[in-house]
Amino acid sequence: MSHIDHLGIAVKSLAAARKFYEQLGLQVMPEETVEAEKVRLAMVPVGESRLELLEPLSPDSTIAKFLEKRGEGLHHVALHVNDLAGTVERLKAAGTRLISDDIKIGAGGHLYVFIHPSSAGGVLLELVEDAPQGV
Repeated sequence: MSHIDHLGIAVKSLAAARKFYEQLGLQVMPEETVEAEKVRLAMVPVGESRLELLEPLSPDSTIAKFLEKRGEGLHHVALHVNDLAGTVERLKAAGTRLISDDIKIGAGGHLYVFIHPSSAGGVLLELVEDAPQGV
């Protein structure tokens, strides 16, 4: 692990969240859609890390369910790793519970996988690797 990649924040309105963070003097990056997760998002760089603002695109998305149950707020913590496939294999061998066994492609072409909160001290933990070269 090299650093916290980002903190995922569930929001009801990406436009309202964008306005708030811009009022703080932060630059909000252009929005992206991740169809596989049914979300629209915008990254907000903060030092060496980022905030990931997540708005659901569908009532059956994970973020919509989170908002319904808990309201807006911190959804997950993402750690940057250099070898996601190797890290996942080590975690599986150690009995770590993952949300999905498959490494997926997310915002900006980054590779990611989520670790279930039951294996991470109650925190939904995302592991992220930079997008492969040429993507």
